[in-house]
Amino acid sequence: MGTLRNCTHPHDLRAFFQYSPVGIEVVEDGLKEIPFGEFMVEQRAIDRFQLFRALQMQDKYPGVRIGECAAALGYLGIGEVERLYAEWRGVSTVIIN
Repeated sequence: MGTLRNCTHPHDLRAFFQYSPVGIEVVEDGLKEIPFGEFMVEQRAIDRFQLFRALQMQDKYPGVRIGECAAALGYLGIGEVERLYAEWRGVSTVIIN
């Protein structure tokens, strides 16, 4: 088992958060809010094809929201859209300064 040590020097802390020169390519730092349509797919309320169709409908009717388009197409009920929207808005984010 490895030994733990306290980070008492600023260099120790900087070294901990450095990006490795090999491995994952970092395209962008930070957390981003996912669009509501992607959230519905992630929650398995609709599939990607249904999201695509809802986006096509939204393109035809620009003032209509994506959840309303999905409900109008019969993919889920408006009550389910409202529940998902409340959950999506309640997803907390972390801000690191």
